[in-house]
Amino acid sequence: MITMKLLLSPVICALIGWFTNYLAVKMLFHPHKPIKIGPFVIQGIFPKRQKELALRLGEMIERELISHTDIKEVIHDPAFIEKHKDVVLEYLDVFFREKLVTLHPMVAMFLNDETMKTVKGMLSKELDEMLPKLIETTSSQLECTLDFKCLVQDKVECFSMEQLEGILFGIMKKEFRFIEVVGGILGFIIGVVQVIFFIL
Repeated sequence: MITMKLLLSPVICALIGWFTNYLAVKMLFHPHKPIKIGPFVIQGIFPKRQKELALRLGEMIERELISHTDIKEVIHDPAFIEKHKDVVLEYLDVFFREKLVTLHPMVAMFLNDETMKTVKGMLSKELDEMLPKLIETTSSQLECTLDFKCLVQDKVECFSMEQLEGILFGIMKKEFRFIEVVGGILGFIIGVVQVIFFIL
């Protein structure tokens, strides 16, 4: 009987260790709403600190991940500007050949290949001057109106706890499971140590 108890001790300790850590992980999110028990108020860590989490996350994303400087670097890249220039020229070519000629039959006579080549050359030079200015204006407007920190903060604050829990568990599922397993392993080791002390 004593031998059976000694053998069961590590198993029981492992279950206690696993369950304790499992409960700790669950209490990160539950209960969603505060529950008052006497002088104590119990609430999950993330629900209790959702606003602070949203603020810190917004600050971190703006500081470490994406900023207005990053956007400026992308839209001021010559390859980016050139790609948009090609799109505009392609659209204008279609406009001249397919839509402008419908205004009057005489228009088609003047818009031959040679004329179109000259017009596109002129437009290309104009776009070389116009697009950088347009992009600079767009960049300045974005900097004034787009606040990454507030955008992220507002979105995270509006998440329901079910959404936030789903997102964090989706990202850290393996880590949470590891915490539970470690609790079981440590509990088992403690149980083995207890058995050894009992025997000695």
